[in-house]
Amino acid sequence: MRNTAVAGAFGLAQAAAYAFIASGSTGQITFVNRAAEDLFGYPPGDMIGRNIDVIVPERFRASHEAGLARMIRNEPSRLAGKTIEVTAKRRDGTEFPAEFTLSVWRDHFGLGFGAILRDISEWRARDERLKQLAHHDTLTGLPNRACFEEALQKQLDAGGSVAVLMLDLDGFKEVNDSWGHDTGDAVLQTLAIRLPGRLPQGASLARFGGDEFAVLLPGLGDPLDVAAQATSLLDAFVTPLAVDGRTFHLGVSIGGGVSPAHGDAVGELIGNADLALYRAKQEGKRRFRLFEPVMRSLLLSRIAMQEELRSAARNHEFVLHYQPQVDLQTTAIVGVEALLRWQHPTRGLLMPDAFLSQLEEHPLVLDVGRWILNEACKQAKAWCGAGHRLRMGVNLFAAQAHAGTLEADVLEALNQHRLRPEVLELEVTETIALRADEAMLGQFEKLQRQGIGIAFDDFGTGYASLSSLKRFPLTRLKIDRGFVRDLLTDPHDAAVVRAIVQIGQDVGLEVIAEGIETSAQEATLLRMGCEQGQGYRYGKASPAAEIRCFLESTRLRTHNQ
Repeated sequence: MRNTAVAGAFGLAQAAAYAFIASGSTGQITFVNRAAEDLFGYPPGDMIGRNIDVIVPERFRASHEAGLARMIRNEPSRLAGKTIEVTAKRRDGTEFPAEFTLSVWRDHFGLGFGAILRDISEWRARDERLKQLAHHDTLTGLPNRACFEEALQKQLDAGGSVAVLMLDLDGFKEVNDSWGHDTGDAVLQTLAIRLPGRLPQGASLARFGGDEFAVLLPGLGDPLDVAAQATSLLDAFVTPLAVDGRTFHLGVSIGGGVSPAHGDAVGELIGNADLALYRAKQEGKRRFRLFEPVMRSLLLSRIAMQEELRSAARNHEFVLHYQPQVDLQTTAIVGVEALLRWQHPTRGLLMPDAFLSQLEEHPLVLDVGRWILNEACKQAKAWCGAGHRLRMGVNLFAAQAHAGTLEADVLEALNQHRLRPEVLELEVTETIALRADEAMLGQFEKLQRQGIGIAFDDFGTGYASLSSLKRFPLTRLKIDRGFVRDLLTDPHDAAVVRAIVQIGQDVGLEVIAEGIETSAQEATLLRMGCEQGQGYRYGKASPAAEIRCFLESTRLRTHNQ
């Protein structure tokens, strides 16, 4: 007869919710409760007398028997009184994870063992789901940034070479803006399937967020090998993406870093690959750049420039200069183009090529664009009041065209200065035209219907020029100065200029040539039928005060005199 304590414990165990199994030193099962029989799939009483090995998978039996032998020899048990996780086996052979707690006792029957077991399959599955969520992107199923950084850290700890590629999609914002985020998500999911096929064995693709991806390339240290892998990824975008019945022509910019040459820490290596990615974007997108130390100094310069631009806006350092536009037949000034300059406190007057590209990426670009509109309208009104009614050309930033507030901003500037709409002309570039959606075109159509001019700047230099004739409500074409410069010596340029003038005449648009410097260029343009021009022959871009003096003191007359 067992001692009272053990017998009482068995009585409680019979009613317990968790499985309880007892055995002796021979390993034979001496007691099971109903929960154990249900858990392991045995009929009532069928487990009694069987060896405890029936619930232990074959591959674990040797270690189980060794542990039992140690306890029989009265050696200290490493498991008694502790709760651990084990793998158990049911009658049908299926295995499951179980929480296992072992008790050991001695009575007049000898050594006894009792085990409490709890099936933790659901807990384990839930834990795996949480790990999946913590380490994988929910949209694409790819590893996320945290998972990528853990894998990179393991590679760095192991030593040897490892390369990191940072990828950023070109043109993805337009997909979201034009077709909605559901379509954008579908594009990302399609890429998550396509891109891994371009990677070598052992490499992994992760999504960092948005349209940014990362590739881990263990064992790659040769820059040529890294460049070859990047080229393979670039080639993956040659074939358009077919999503939801639509075709999307996207590109990708890629930056790369190699350890240990470009960093031996996770943050450093990823950061340097990011710098290379930024450089690839700056150089025109759809290309690969490997990190170079000079990129860091360029970034620091960019950060400094961004702060200087913020200071320039705050301290009213931006100014407008105006370049005359003339009627080539009468040489009368018919308009001006407002051109942005920066009166830098230490570097003097800066031309746009010194700062414009960074200003276009700055959060203040919309504020500066509104200021240009307002200042140009203010000056145009002042000239009108002095008897000089000149068309005022204003260049738009791409951000202004896409912001959705262009119509309101333009009308506010006109109303504030009581300027007639036909005095104002907005100049659009190919960058704006290529990204034009229906909402943007609608704004331009409303502005044009109110009498505001819409000019296509640098017409003829890009892919968007001809298609824009149908899409944009244009009133004027501006021939790029590059064609005018060699007009007299390059038959190709002469043919392009002649064609643009003819196109303008055929579709009822005015044409103005930029960059006129000589009387010979002027005469040739007149013979071709070009109506207007601007360039150094008629005056450089100058402050408003100089333009007024120019209007009143030279032989050139304004259009309404």
